[in-house]
Amino acid sequence: MHNFTVMEQPIRIFCENDGTYHDFRVGTTLKAIDNSIVHDLQHPAVGAYVNNSLKELSYQIYKPKHIRFIDITSADGMRMVIRSLQFVMYKAVRDLFPEMEFHVENPVSNGIYCTVRSGRKVLTDDDIAAIRARMQEVVDADIPFIREEMETTKAIKVFEKHGLSEKTPLLKTRGNFYTSVYYLEDTPDYYYGYLVPSTGYLRHFDAVPYYNGMLLRFPSRHHPDQLKPIIKQDKMLSIFAEFNRWQKIVGVTNIGQLNDAVVDGSVSDLIKISEALHEKKVAQIADMIRAKRKKIRVVLISGPSSSGKTTFAKRLGIQLRVAGLQPVKISMDNYFVDRHLTPLDEKGDYDFESLQAIDVELFNEHLLKLMAGEEVELPRFDFQEGKRYFAGDKLKIKKKDIIIVEGIHGLNPGLTSHIDEDAKFKIYVSALTTISIDGHNLIPTTDNRLARRIVRDHKFRGYSAADTISRWGSVRNGEDKNIFPYQENADVMFNSALLYELGVIKQFITPVLESINPGKPEYPEAKRLLKFFSYFLPVPTDEIPPTSLMKEFLGGSSFEYE
Repeated sequence: MHNFTVMEQPIRIFCENDGTYHDFRVGTTLKAIDNSIVHDLQHPAVGAYVNNSLKELSYQIYKPKHIRFIDITSADGMRMVIRSLQFVMYKAVRDLFPEMEFHVENPVSNGIYCTVRSGRKVLTDDDIAAIRARMQEVVDADIPFIREEMETTKAIKVFEKHGLSEKTPLLKTRGNFYTSVYYLEDTPDYYYGYLVPSTGYLRHFDAVPYYNGMLLRFPSRHHPDQLKPIIKQDKMLSIFAEFNRWQKIVGVTNIGQLNDAVVDGSVSDLIKISEALHEKKVAQIADMIRAKRKKIRVVLISGPSSSGKTTFAKRLGIQLRVAGLQPVKISMDNYFVDRHLTPLDEKGDYDFESLQAIDVELFNEHLLKLMAGEEVELPRFDFQEGKRYFAGDKLKIKKKDIIIVEGIHGLNPGLTSHIDEDAKFKIYVSALTTISIDGHNLIPTTDNRLARRIVRDHKFRGYSAADTISRWGSVRNGEDKNIFPYQENADVMFNSALLYELGVIKQFITPVLESINPGKPEYPEAKRLLKFFSYFLPVPTDEIPPTSLMKEFLGGSSFEYE
């Protein structure tokens, strides 16, 4: 029950969490509303959707609204928690080692890899233990995160005063009059998304030594009281480190520097250099295969959605020919079992991404026969009828022929269990985004791939952005189950991300995202992505070569796609 004066007009809000209307005073914060409502969340609310737009709990209500509170188990809630933990880690570093530079590097091993260094000096294990202890003190003190809107010119001065001058190019090229600056006591920082209300919300975390830095560990979305287990990802970290070094040499490590390249015209050279690096890497992989040509007969290519596996496979095929080998591609899609034999997922739907949806025995039988010089009749699969059939497609390969198989199960040992390991060469392809927003804001690789998929689905498959976003959770679940557990099995990893690509995608994705109705469930994610792409200046497309991996998503490729 809320008591209002005679002159005061209450505001009526509808809370989706409890399905009822409530009256509150003008200017009531979401946090106060959260405290007075019994809702269905199992964990503390960290934010809310107000009329389907994400807001912090400090947001004040002045008009009737629809509200849905979210906790850490939602994607946006998890992002708020991770950003806030990064800020707490940065503050701990600033408090203990003010002369050293803190950088958020890459997502790896179920955590965030961060470095702290000054020249050649890096942190010791004892230093990292001290940072962990200081973080705990900050969390125990339950210090509020304060967001202050200020003129961008003033924000730039604040950041430069605190040694964060790398934020300057981004803020200048973005062109906004005002900028949001977050404070944790006397420590300022900038984040492109919201934070939780205070440090007391961050009860579960850890900071442990990891290579030349430390790994920030955080809870699992699905088990918020447990930290995600550390998984070994040496190859993944090595690829990230290699590209980080390369970007520093090129002089473009963040969006602000990319935008500067657009303004001064040097982005033209950046496109050429990025494409040349891709070609060099593909050629090196082809040379690795050629060096073992007496043993290797099957090349297995795997990677998550929208990694550019198809274009990579085509470019690798060309480079294998240059190396004197003859690639022959086999489609795994033709080895699906008949529909009635397809396994079901936990919802009772057909699980086409399960390894059991593939006739593994027939696939291995055909590979063994081909490698032995025998002829096989390849199957075809009718996706409309859900049945496999044979149409006289015969194949026989020579000793110099290399079988290329592209598919999500390529690195799963169960797919080729009958094939000798020495005869296989395994490649993991993914868009491992290494350009960052700034030194404290990395770009999730999943956002890069989602953006690619939205553009491609709209252009070639007739799907709206809302369609793609709505399916993305299911796609990600399939990747977590069938792809990511096997990525370190790869003999080599290929980073399909291009340094300039997000500036190109901006022009194609913005109108598609803007078409999503504010009432749709996918609107908050569209709004988040629109804000993200607002940081980029558009990169011209006229110098992207027709063999570029980007053309798989934009169109205009010189390769043919099925």
